[in-house]
Amino acid sequence: MSRGSPILETVTLHVPFRVVKRGGRKEMQLPKGAVQPQRMDNTLVKALARAFRWKRMLDSGEFATIAELAEREGIAPSYMTRVLRLTQLEPAIIEAVLEGRQGGDVTLARLMEPFPLSWSDQKDTFSGP
Repeated sequence: MSRGSPILETVTLHVPFRVVKRGGRKEMQLPKGAVQPQRMDNTLVKALARAFRWKRMLDSGEFATIAELAEREGIAPSYMTRVLRLTQLEPAIIEAVLEGRQGGDVTLARLMEPFPLSWSDQKDTFSGP
């Protein structure tokens, strides 16, 4: 194996960022003013997936009640009810969550609290899409 001629031009790329620890995880922090890529909230996506799966199981008649399904899943019926409420979110908010472009106030903790059932009121409540 022979070496070719050395490359005379070198390109240097400078990317200003720093590594910070958050909750035991390392994250890249860009300087102020830099556009950060959107990140999908995996916890929220997982909760949405569970909510729609449970709704489908109830709608199909596989389980007659939320209590019966909750027992089968090994969780509290009150928790299941709060998660099932996610299926009533306005479709554009759900789409934004799945694409990782939801507003900062669209978090699982916030969505587990009561929110308006009206889609237009939800748009006003959440800064979503």
